[in-house]
Amino acid sequence: MVKSNYEVLGISEGASRIEIRSAFRKLALKHHADRGGEDKEFIIIKQAFEDLKAGKKFPDSLEEKKRKSKFFWGTDEEERKRQNTLLSNDVAQEIRQAQEWIDALTRTNTTGIRLFGSKELGAVEIERKPTNALSIKGKFWAGKITHSSHVFMWGSITNPYFSDNEDSKTEIHLTSGTFKLMEPLENGYNVENGTSIKVDNGDIVCGNVNGIREQLPDPSGRVGMSFTKEHFTKLVAPKGKIIAGDVRETVFLEGDEVLALNLVDNVVIKAKKILIFGPKVSYDVFFELKEGGIIRFYDKGSGFDISDDAILQLENGKEFFLDDLKNKKLIGFGGQDMTYEFLDSLNQSSGIVSSNWSSKLSGLFKKK
Repeated sequence: MVKSNYEVLGISEGASRIEIRSAFRKLALKHHADRGGEDKEFIIIKQAFEDLKAGKKFPDSLEEKKRKSKFFWGTDEEERKRQNTLLSNDVAQEIRQAQEWIDALTRTNTTGIRLFGSKELGAVEIERKPTNALSIKGKFWAGKITHSSHVFMWGSITNPYFSDNEDSKTEIHLTSGTFKLMEPLENGYNVENGTSIKVDNGDIVCGNVNGIREQLPDPSGRVGMSFTKEHFTKLVAPKGKIIAGDVRETVFLEGDEVLALNLVDNVVIKAKKILIFGPKVSYDVFFELKEGGIIRFYDKGSGFDISDDAILQLENGKEFFLDDLKNKKLIGFGGQDMTYEFLDSLNQSSGIVSSNWSSKLSGLFKKK
């Protein structure tokens, strides 16, 4: 009969975290190779300790070990994709268990702390606070979390964009409260690779935000041909504020207010208040300003790196190239507040927005 992890450590089922840690330390000192013990026994003890920290009563079965033994990095692109898909499915399953655990604590209004994740990619520590807020520590690789209050996170968030399994996609949804990465720029925490974060009634505070473009073989099998699949990272806070660092490469931001540094390479922003503090806006950035709103570019320089060809559209459909606003001295040297009403009173942009831009953007908004 297979021993439980509690039995391996010689403690009773339901032992506290302190008792588990104390038992492990005693056995580790006894069986460590440096003290004359055997590596095999020490490995079993260490694994039992790690499993109990993750909430697992029994060690992996032989079948589980065989399945997990497949997870090694290869050199072939298809093999890496297959392995990473398996890994992300495992992590997403762990996060589904985390969701059940969070819901149970919420129903009983109790606190708790547990580890969820995989041995290959590492675990995240999730804690429910007395205030109903969640604390998440560690990199979030895959899976879906829904919560009714604040989420404070120490770690980056990514998404398995390469997987066709929608259940493993990274989606975080708060019905109320604030989603916040803690000191993201100082710690290098990013939101990336097609992650989706939505807060119904509250704010999103994060660091740098990146989407990703994936080059895929031509579906008809034509040799040497490929197509690009865009995986938009989407942050949505319809009644709140989105605060981000640099926003790059296929990103969609929609909120009541959006504050960001630089915007580069296929970025869409839709908000009532838009404030851009960095000096860089690339040509393929699109703004939609909602009625009654305001937009401002705070670049203290000449506005040279704010592209003339980026597009600002009002909610009523009126469009401007940023070149039109730069010529009116509204962008550059700190910029000026531009209200929706003021912009609507200006003459229509002298430029012509090409039909392919219009169809691309309208198609994106229809999907929302």
